[in-house]
Amino acid sequence: MQYNPGWNNSSVNLLHVRAAGPADTLHYVWSSIGAPAVLLVATASGSSVLRINWTQLLSPAPAGAIWIDPPSSIVYSAAIVFTKVFEYSEAKTLEELFYPTYDLSDFSWDSINRTLNHTALTAEFTGVPATDPSGSFSNGSLAFQVTAYEASGRDRRLPSLLHTANSSKVEFVLAGVAPRGNSSRFALELATVEETGVVQKLRSARSIDDEYTPTIFEMLSLVAESQNDSSTLSFLQWKATAYGSRSPRREDSIQCRSRGLQAANWTLPVSSIVHAYFGEGVGSTYSVSAINISFGGEDGKVYQEKRYLSWSALLGFGQPPKDTFSPLVISIMAVALGTPMAMLLVGSCMVLFAQRKRYSEYEPIN
Repeated sequence: MQYNPGWNNSSVNLLHVRAAGPADTLHYVWSSIGAPAVLLVATASGSSVLRINWTQLLSPAPAGAIWIDPPSSIVYSAAIVFTKVFEYSEAKTLEELFYPTYDLSDFSWDSINRTLNHTALTAEFTGVPATDPSGSFSNGSLAFQVTAYEASGRDRRLPSLLHTANSSKVEFVLAGVAPRGNSSRFALELATVEETGVVQKLRSARSIDDEYTPTIFEMLSLVAESQNDSSTLSFLQWKATAYGSRSPRREDSIQCRSRGLQAANWTLPVSSIVHAYFGEGVGSTYSVSAINISFGGEDGKVYQEKRYLSWSALLGFGQPPKDTFSPLVISIMAVALGTPMAMLLVGSCMVLFAQRKRYSEYEPIN
C-alpha cells in the first residue's frame, strides 16, 4: 500500500494497493480527488508499476496523468466512481420527496495518512460537504473505509462477506449526519467505467442458508462481462442489507435495495483519476453505467434513531466469491432430511417382511 506515491503533500488523497503475483499484478488506485473513485487494473506482468504525473493530475486537464508501465502488460482496466448521496422521504401521497443532493465531488476530504494501517491493510476516506447550508454535517461525516486482503477468508463483522486475495472491500458509512426529514432514507449512486466490448450485468442470487448473515438470503453482484467470450472480468458484490451500528448485530439490519442498472447518459462527475487514466474518452470510447443503492425500512426510523449507517461491498477481479454450505449446515440438513427417509425406508421393509411371514393354521387339502 502506497499513499500519494511520488508526492509529499497530504492535501490530496491517492492510495495505491498493489498485489503482485509471479506473472501478473493487480492494481487498485483509490482517490478522493474529485468524486471518490477506484481504478482497477490487471496486468500480465509481475513487475508492472503505477506512474503518476502529479502536476498534470492536479491541473484542470488531467488526461494522461496516470498510466501503468509497461502499457503493453495491461489486460483489463475499469473504474468505479461514487458520485452522489440522495436523501429522500415518502409523502402521504406515496410520492418520494427529495432533498438537495450531496454531490461527492464537492466534498472536502481529510488526509487518509492518519488512518492508513499497513498491517491491517486498511484506510479511511472521511469527508464533509464544502458548503453545508442545512448544517446536517455539523456533527457528522461520510466515509469510505477501504480494506485489502492478502488471502482468502471471511470478515468477522456482519455482513461477513467471503473474500479472496483478488478482492478488496469498501464500506460506505454515514455517521452523525442529521437527517433533513422525520423519516429520511438515503441512497448511494455509483457509476462504472468499462472498456468497449465489456457490459455490466446485475445478478441476484438467493440461498436458504443465512448462517453467516442472519435473516439475509440475497446476494447481489454487479459483474463486468466480455461480450466476446462471456467471461467475468470484475465484480462488485454485496449482501442485501446495511447496518445501523458500529458493532452490527442482526437487529441492527437496515433494508437495502438496488434500483436498476442503466446506461448513464449524463456527464460523469469530475473524478480526476478516472479522467487521468482513461482520458477524455469517458462516455464515448468507454461506457458508463450507473446504479442507485438505497437504504432504509418502510418508515426510515432506523437511521433516525441511531444516526449511523454502514454498507459493505466487495470488489475485485474475476468471478465473485460464492458462498457454500458449511459442514455444520450440511450435517444438520443431513440429519433433518435423512432421519425421516431412514424411518420411512425401515418401516417399508418391516411391512414387506411381515407380509411375507403370513401363514394359515389350516393344512392344504392336497
